Amino acid sequence: MAPGVARRARQRVRILPLAGARSRSAEDWWWDRLAPSGSGYHLMQSDSMLLVLPGPGPARRRAQRRAARRAQLLRLHGARAAEAKAKPRTAPAPAPVPAPQQEPDPGWGDRIPLEILLQIFGLLVAADGPIPFLGRAARVCRRWHEAASQPALWHTLTLSPPLVGRPAKSGTKTEKKLLTSLEWLMPSRFSQLQRLTLIHWKSQVHPVLKLVSESCPRLTFLKLSDCHGVTPDTLITLAKACPQLHSLDTRHSTVESTAVVSFLEEAGPRMRKLWLTYSSQTTAILGALLGSCCPQLQLLEVSTGLNHNSTPLQLPVEALQKGCPQLQVLRLLNLMWLPKPSGRATTPGPGFPSLEELCLASSTCNFVSNEVLDRLLHGSPHLRLLDLRGCARITPAGLHDLPCQELEQLHLGLYGMSDRLTLAKEGSLLLTQKWCHTLQELDLSGQGFSEKDLEQALAAFSGAPGGSHLALCSLNLRGTRVTASTVSSVISNCSGLLYLNLESCRCLPRGLKRAYRGPEEVQWCLRQLLTSLPPPS
Repeated sequence: MAPGVARRARQRVRILPLAGARSRSAEDWWWDRLAPSGSGYHLMQSDSMLLVLPGPGPARRRAQRRAARRAQLLRLHGARAAEAKAKPRTAPAPAPVPAPQQEPDPGWGDRIPLEILLQIFGLLVAADGPIPFLGRAARVCRRWHEAASQPALWHTLTLSPPLVGRPAKSGTKTEKKLLTSLEWLMPSRFSQLQRLTLIHWKSQVHPVLKLVSESCPRLTFLKLSDCHGVTPDTLITLAKACPQLHSLDTRHSTVESTAVVSFLEEAGPRMRKLWLTYSSQTTAILGALLGSCCPQLQLLEVSTGLNHNSTPLQLPVEALQKGCPQLQVLRLLNLMWLPKPSGRATTPGPGFPSLEELCLASSTCNFVSNEVLDRLLHGSPHLRLLDLRGCARITPAGLHDLPCQELEQLHLGLYGMSDRLTLAKEGSLLLTQKWCHTLQELDLSGQGFSEKDLEQALAAFSGAPGGSHLALCSLNLRGTRVTASTVSSVISNCSGLLYLNLESCRCLPRGLKRAYRGPEEVQWCLRQLLTSLPPPS
């Protein structure tokens, strides 16, 4: 057959429809590659070989399948066109409405109710103060910022410029920078501020207190520590702007006495607590108190500064009792107090009927005697704490005559001065017999009581069987002549003993002369003492 005739025959074969057409396989693809159409060769396959022979060869199945596939596609296209003509035309479907975009999850911090956040923040502020916690919490998210900005959380505040390595000029710049921050913080945060402490302010105390008087009407407590430049006008303005201010602490600050006196004259009727540092100007302030400037005063503390002041303080006892009849706490710390003599014609004062704490502790010998102590406490039946450390002239007999029957803390320690004094060797039994059931803390450090006297005195704590009614939890016997048997008896009878000081006790074995803290150490001391005691004969 001629090549042209074979080509026309193949074209006729391709357009013939074949039923059961199949999709093209890999074998057909290889056959077409080895002997393509129009090449003049055809393939012949036998059992064991594949021959490529010249000539067009017979019409292959591939052409037939291709023709059948084309016819099938034409039939499908015609059926779809007829079906589309038969269906009625409808309006186009509306475009789908896009779903609203969801905002990102704000996190668990934004899901906590504001009331719960305020309670949590309140606990943290009560433990560590509002700064720097509230400032950092405000940066977390909007909800935390809202909670940290509540004025109810800013009720107690301490402001102190940084001090490390700063010269005088840079310190002034630092205070001005902090003052700028306070100018916008106080109106928005400090409207409910109640307690304010200023520390180490040298040049900007007046502007700060002026801001406080304008923005903190609920202020009740003000402490100025190591501050300078406090003027009378500043304190008077503060007393007028803060009607609830009743406590002032000026210890270790340079404050003019006229400023404090002017403040007390303005806010005196509502004053409850006053702390002072003793100086040559303190006499004017005490004179205002003696003149009944603060009839409701409940706490008065006068102490020396960092530099010890050896100038004696003259304070009339009876005048103080009349000027401050509601006094509950009186502390004259580390002062050389020289009470004015009562005189024969002087009538006894009214006393301090509400006094609960009297502290006359001093590191040096003072002039407080039994007679002075009686003038102070003859009308104080509710006394709970009596601190007479350094008062070497007080004797057990003078203490026994006091009207207080429920004393809880008694401190009679003599630190560094017992070697040059003539001390009483008897009388400690008078103290323990009177207050053995109420005493919680007893300090006899440095006292010269004998071994026998201490044994009798401490035996009073064994009156209650098993120590069930004894409240003693702290006992200081440093430098005394207490013996091992006496100490072991006290530990056995006082089950609640938490602190025991046996330093420099000459009558105790070596290795046991130290301070014991906690019930475990105290019980360990008891076991060692029992081991060291000689067996009973």
